[in-house]
Amino acid sequence: MASIKIDTRTLEFQTGQTLLEVCQAHSIHIPTLCFLKGTSPTGTCNVCLVEDEADGSLVPACSTPAQDNMKIRTDSPGVIQGRQKSIEALVASGNHNCGVAGKMKTSFSDFQMDAGKVETSFDLCPSWGDCRLQDLAYEYQARVEIFDTAWKDEMPRMANPMIIRDFSRCIRCGRCVKACTEIQVNNAIAMETQNGKETVVTTRGNTLEESECVFCGECIQACPVGALTEKKPGKEWRPWDAETIRTTCPYCGVGCQQILHVKEGKILKVTGAEDGAPNYGRLCVKGRFGYDFIYSGERIKRPVIREKDGFREVSWDEALDYTADRLKKIIRESGPDALAGVSCARSINEDSYQMQKLFRAVFKTNNIDHCART
Repeated sequence: MASIKIDTRTLEFQTGQTLLEVCQAHSIHIPTLCFLKGTSPTGTCNVCLVEDEADGSLVPACSTPAQDNMKIRTDSPGVIQGRQKSIEALVASGNHNCGVAGKMKTSFSDFQMDAGKVETSFDLCPSWGDCRLQDLAYEYQARVEIFDTAWKDEMPRMANPMIIRDFSRCIRCGRCVKACTEIQVNNAIAMETQNGKETVVTTRGNTLEESECVFCGECIQACPVGALTEKKPGKEWRPWDAETIRTTCPYCGVGCQQILHVKEGKILKVTGAEDGAPNYGRLCVKGRFGYDFIYSGERIKRPVIREKDGFREVSWDEALDYTADRLKKIIRESGPDALAGVSCARSINEDSYQMQKLFRAVFKTNNIDHCART
């Protein structure tokens, strides 16, 4: 194995690793913004800059291959200044009011809270408090005096029932494209140069509905700013006042791991658990957006028995006794193969297992199937 010196440590690495991968493998913190684990690096944001002592140049750690006998600095004054300038450029490029804190007459917190009182206001960033660019702006004390105002011509695209696309806040990091093309492999969006500026476009048609998009929401989870957000929670959800609960997705037997963001007992949004198998952060459209049925007024909350005049609400004991008696009568009169069972697609693996065990071991029939649709 080759070796490399990073700050004061001499470390071994495998050929093909980038500087960022070497640092991450040895718990050396390097800030990132455009980097997305599991995808090819782009090196567009220049937040992960490190210094090559051979010539004093600053290089992006995410896309620079580690080489034998390199000497790298991760915290030199030049590195800190370079990262700060990169962050300031990103903040100045769009509608990122987290960078105006030093120029406001009132406190920044008061400004944000006042903006939040108006439901139609776009002054309050939907990712405030959950924005990687904002975190870096505070960490590196970014100060911006001159802002690009071209973003004022961009209004958030609200037509989609699930995803808000706000290009005024897009930093062209490409993470959403990487998530769509390399993680989910849907190829619904791409980066394209328009009017001299890189822009995220749909690969077919003008809207997400016309594209190859399956609305898995992976692009939302990958977006480090407020350019892509969920429409459902609106301004109800803020990271500091929501409890997070890890659970298993109830929609099928795959067992995807979810993070529920809950406020006052109500689910406001769902994200994928990035450290959990088998999905490692990925979710389908049902897993990410299909939690409304929990609060539907049409849900049957107690068992009912069909009678001539309709349905009669009964207790669980009566419902179970009624069902058992009917099943035993069918088996007695027509044999076990007169029964058939269908396990719901919303059942977890354990429930489906118990269902087939009931039919095969107790009812003595193999007439059991699993419904793939809901």
